[in-house]
Amino acid sequence: MSTIAENIAKVRARIREAAQASGRDFASIGLLAVSKTKPADAIREAYASGVTDFGENYLQEALTKQVELADLPLSWHFIGPIQSNKTKLIAEHFHWVHSVDRLKIAERLSAQRPTGLPPLNVCLQVNVSGEASKSGCAPEELPALAAAVGSLPNLQLRGLMAIPEPTDDIEAQHAAFAQLRQLLQSLDPALDTLSMGMSHDLEAAIAEGATWVRIGTALFGARDYGQPPQ
Repeated sequence: MSTIAENIAKVRARIREAAQASGRDFASIGLLAVSKTKPADAIREAYASGVTDFGENYLQEALTKQVELADLPLSWHFIGPIQSNKTKLIAEHFHWVHSVDRLKIAERLSAQRPTGLPPLNVCLQVNVSGEASKSGCAPEELPALAAAVGSLPNLQLRGLMAIPEPTDDIEAQHAAFAQLRQLLQSLDPALDTLSMGMSHDLEAAIAEGATWVRIGTALFGARDYGQPPQ
């Protein structure tokens, strides 16, 4: 069985090869380790191999791990759907939020960000595949949402995030990621973040400009969901 360290080395090699293939700087592509359902010990192993950014979908699970790992200088990213009753704790305990898809959530995150902390880095999630089951704003709603979120005082709008419909069709992967890149380019040249690409499609995402790839299974192995976390 591969160790987490070995898996990280393999994923970094994939990222480097994809960057080289598309003429991009390897250093411009961040590895966001998706650690949902994985124990704190797995995160410690990943940190020992140089990973410092971790993505969590479930708030209570993430808060427990943050306490257990408080001795490590980690950067925590919330990447799951956000309910209104969760915004206060997210605003207090995370460095990034990738999954803002409506103004009400952004307003609550801004209002509840503690004084003394830097602005919360946020990405707007876009439903590029039009799936009814997926979170994310519709592409046509994005300009108005971005303008409103960009004016909020305690948030730093960084860019866009998407979770396209899974497919093994390479052309379809590229098309979905290209759509998100084009949406970003149409908004504001100051926006610098494209959070897109996972274990099965990171190469296409990097070719289309990803600055964060969100990798879980390829680093930590298959997830055991068991009792649904909160």
